[in-house]
Amino acid sequence: MSSSIIESTYPLSFRQKDALVLGEHIKNGHSVVLVGMKRVGISNFLRFFLYHKDISKTYINDGKNHLFIPIDLNDLVEREIYPFWVLTLKRIADTIATTSLSDNVKKHIEILFIDSIQTQDLFLTIDYVRKALLMLSEQNILPTLFFLRFDRMKDSATDVFFDNLQGLLDATHKRMSYVFTSVRTLDSLAPDVFPKSSVAVFAQNMYIKPASKKDIEMIFQTNSKQCKLAIPKSLERLFLESVDGYIQYLQYLLIFLSERKTLPKSDLELFTNLVRDERIALQSEELWESLNSAEQETLLKSVQGKKLSGEDKKRGEYLWDTGFITKIGTVFSPLFEFFLKEKLEEKSNESQKVELSKKENQLIKLLEERVDDICEREEIIEKVWPEMESFGVSDWAIDRLVARLRNKLKLQKSPYEIVTIKTRGYKLIKS
Repeated sequence: MSSSIIESTYPLSFRQKDALVLGEHIKNGHSVVLVGMKRVGISNFLRFFLYHKDISKTYINDGKNHLFIPIDLNDLVEREIYPFWVLTLKRIADTIATTSLSDNVKKHIEILFIDSIQTQDLFLTIDYVRKALLMLSEQNILPTLFFLRFDRMKDSATDVFFDNLQGLLDATHKRMSYVFTSVRTLDSLAPDVFPKSSVAVFAQNMYIKPASKKDIEMIFQTNSKQCKLAIPKSLERLFLESVDGYIQYLQYLLIFLSERKTLPKSDLELFTNLVRDERIALQSEELWESLNSAEQETLLKSVQGKKLSGEDKKRGEYLWDTGFITKIGTVFSPLFEFFLKEKLEEKSNESQKVELSKKENQLIKLLEERVDDICEREEIIEKVWPEMESFGVSDWAIDRLVARLRNKLKLQKSPYEIVTIKTRGYKLIKS
């Protein structure tokens, strides 16, 4: 367990209810889909669950040898089937290398991985994954494969892909399990590939909502110490009420505070500064765009205080399941509620603003320095989001910023346009 992962130092009571449920599923050999709104904190919870040294004996405690294998699909350059299985085999080999298994077992699995790279054969690679998992089973080890950000595979998933996932469970006589993380349930992601009736047998859904007040306070204090931020207790309440359990807002808040020479002196000053922060505005927009039109309509009705019909609640079930709307009918965060109220106030002719925002300016300057050359996504993050390099920036945030800039260049009748280079980045060229 890595001491460099801050979540591994969290108290065992962190997200206790979620940890109890997930631990029980793993103990019973169930596969699980962790579903939550974008960047709500599922990865934060799983880093705690994967790397805290006492998780297994506290939340599973069945006397068996469990092995957690994290596979972050954010590491996929190409969201295709073959790279998916290569990455899976690589992460199995990486994890096994850290265990006390014999050198012969480690070497054998490493050879399987190298052979899969050399042959570039999909069926052989899947078979090597099967062999690696069977070797673990023979050593009385129960592996759980954690596929983080599994929704990245929604466009390339096929019936055969689903069959292969199920086939590994059968091959190991169900002496393994999966944990997937996703913004939506599998049958919502790709209903033709993951039919509801089949998924109900394959994996159980578990919704992860924004963190409790106690948990978000602990995360805030832990990260404040790491960032060496001296926050007066009197102001802490204001900060926590603003983010209200949503991890990405909390990260932006900490960055916002670290960038300021003086702290906000009032609730109004803090809130005004936060809702004007472009990073927070983009994150709110990403949440909004992740919803379908019926869910958006239900959310706006809720903010307006309108009575919601049974049909509204049925169509917007996802909003309650994931915590967009709380048990008492309020929106989960004042920051997101402000964004929604602005949505309501938008006028039809207001969309013609062409003034560039701070991040749009940073992006166009970078592209102008490299006219006709590709700007890789990693370089864009480094130049436009330097404060977020360690946390990561979503593909959606980059694509949305580019889309906004592309539209404004057209409105300004610029002689240049931005073209997308698939899987790599963007290029500024003459129109």
